[in-house]
Amino acid sequence: MDRNRLTLNRMIGRGLLLAPVLFLALFFIYPLLTILGVSLAPQGQLDLSGFTHLVTTDYYLNTLAFTVVQAVLSTILTLALALPSAYVFTRYTFPGKSLFLSLATLPFVLPTVVVAAAFTSLIGPRGLLNTFLVSTFTLASPPIQLDRTLGIILIVHVFYNYAVALRIITGFWANQNPRIEQAARVLGANGWHLWWHIRLPILRPAITAAGILVFIFTFTSFGVVLLLGGPRFATLEVEIYRQAVNLFNLPVAAALSLVQILLMFALMLVYTRLQRRLSTEITSAVNVAVRPSTRRDKSMVFANILFMSVLLFTPLLSLIAASVSSDQGITFRFYQQLTLNPRGSILFVPPIQAIGNSLLFALITTLLAAALGLMAAYLLSGRVTRWSNLLDPLFMLPLATSAVTLGFGFIIALDKPPLNLRSSPLLIPIAHTLVAMPFVVRSILPALRAIPPSYQEAARVLGASAWRVWRLIDIPLISRALIVGATFAFTTSMGEFGASLFVARPDTPTIPIVIFRLLSQPGALNYGQALAMSSILMLVSAVGFVLIERLRTAGVGEF
Repeated sequence: MDRNRLTLNRMIGRGLLLAPVLFLALFFIYPLLTILGVSLAPQGQLDLSGFTHLVTTDYYLNTLAFTVVQAVLSTILTLALALPSAYVFTRYTFPGKSLFLSLATLPFVLPTVVVAAAFTSLIGPRGLLNTFLVSTFTLASPPIQLDRTLGIILIVHVFYNYAVALRIITGFWANQNPRIEQAARVLGANGWHLWWHIRLPILRPAITAAGILVFIFTFTSFGVVLLLGGPRFATLEVEIYRQAVNLFNLPVAAALSLVQILLMFALMLVYTRLQRRLSTEITSAVNVAVRPSTRRDKSMVFANILFMSVLLFTPLLSLIAASVSSDQGITFRFYQQLTLNPRGSILFVPPIQAIGNSLLFALITTLLAAALGLMAAYLLSGRVTRWSNLLDPLFMLPLATSAVTLGFGFIIALDKPPLNLRSSPLLIPIAHTLVAMPFVVRSILPALRAIPPSYQEAARVLGASAWRVWRLIDIPLISRALIVGATFAFTTSMGEFGASLFVARPDTPTIPIVIFRLLSQPGALNYGQALAMSSILMLVSAVGFVLIERLRTAGVGEF
């Protein structure tokens, strides 16, 4: 009887571990295959004309070339700027260090419409900086002309991904043995030689992993290029949107999506293997951070804080300032108007209702992503096999999949029983969970792999059941990582825009959708309300990341 119960418990445990695979199959792979099937076989027969257009038309080849070039440039700039900052955060301790590191991650979860509004309010033709320069120096035209240029695309990509590179490199560097560098100094290595022969070789795995992840995010860039780049520029993601939504050319859109998915899966495969290598190369954490004492040290810390403030915080602060500004001076009218829904408005409900919707969807997403992400992490933390090597990048793939393709897949695939969810508000947290679950997995997986097997073996020898081992050994050791992953899921859900744009119902909008709708309409009131909603979203996300930094252990987690 006991043996049968033990066998049953093992079967239930293995079944639970397969839950994230089933979730991914139902709500990611199935809709993706459905939209690809409809697009590539519209008449029931295979139609590869879309692929023929890709390889025979210069426009699509140029689009692919631009996508690669801007992603490479964005990655190089991001790494070049994040590496010195990683050195400062690893080697020095200073007031506000933890707060700066947590707030630096804030841009990563902000929807593109918020970031576009922030940079427009700062360096746009009528932005705060151009207005100041024109009035101060009596100029005939705004001196900063970055609107609709490659320059603004690269700047915003660095703005988005700077914290990703900073966290990965800092987390790895903080756990390296400082004696290697000390020995090199004794042998006469200093300055550039120390960087080239010691630091960069040690950091190469972390730099490579950060570079691949930043390249993936910039390669699949959608909103930045669409809103700030203008019609002159198009990445594959933007072109998928144009072909599917504006031209309804589904064969070409599907061909572009398939090319992008295959490329991203290959990169995710490399990234997950690198991350597995990083987790094995991390040594015992040694706190090497010291207070800056010399003038050179203090100058480095000050320059880093100043740079981060200009790059990351100035656009966001200008957004807040613009949300309380009017021709008559400081006003909170835009915030007050969020409770109203006048006749003829572009919205179906008062804007403030979107805050409640976003909070509810974020809570559901957090529960789903935390539970499924925990199961997925256990599934990947065991012995490395061919299946785990395949599942690891597969769990990451929703981050790099076209929101347009996935949105159409939801609409087409999930409209029949038993998955008739097309008009259900549950589709929003499901879509958000697909995007948030990878962050939970990457937060928990290193913590699980760091648990010594001897702990669990000793507990079993003492008679503890699998349930008690999990409850009394595993959970206490990974609880901080689990909370970090859950907080990541919550903030990601609050700011998710791409998938929500396709699956949200008019009467249940989220904050990013309301911001997008308000920005799409003319008028100072609509613009002011959009800035007010953006400021509220920034505040909620900032609180989340401050919580992450208070709970996060240096080097634990992959973001």
